[in-house]
Amino acid sequence: MNHSFSVWLVLIAAFLAANLPFINERWLAVIPRSLPKTLWMRLGEMVLLYFIVGGLGLALEQSAGQIAPQGWEFYATTGALFITLAFPGFVYRYLYRHRG
Repeated sequence: MNHSFSVWLVLIAAFLAANLPFINERWLAVIPRSLPKTLWMRLGEMVLLYFIVGGLGLALEQSAGQIAPQGWEFYATTGALFITLAFPGFVYRYLYRHRG
């Protein structure tokens, strides 16, 4: 697999995973709920999806060769990126005025 393709795959997966908690009322888009999710539930789901996407990135990095060591700076940066990628879903859920 091309290195550039792997990077884009992880970025697209991160964008989709970051917005997933905000665009539906199901747990991980699979398990139905009878009550709407609260903001804290959505944030918890987002943290779980952050680690799932991180696992995907780790697997792709392993398949490309040796895994580079990562310090706290890496996790702070990727966490901030994940939160930034979640902004469209947050706006849609909480700031956009739904008509109807």
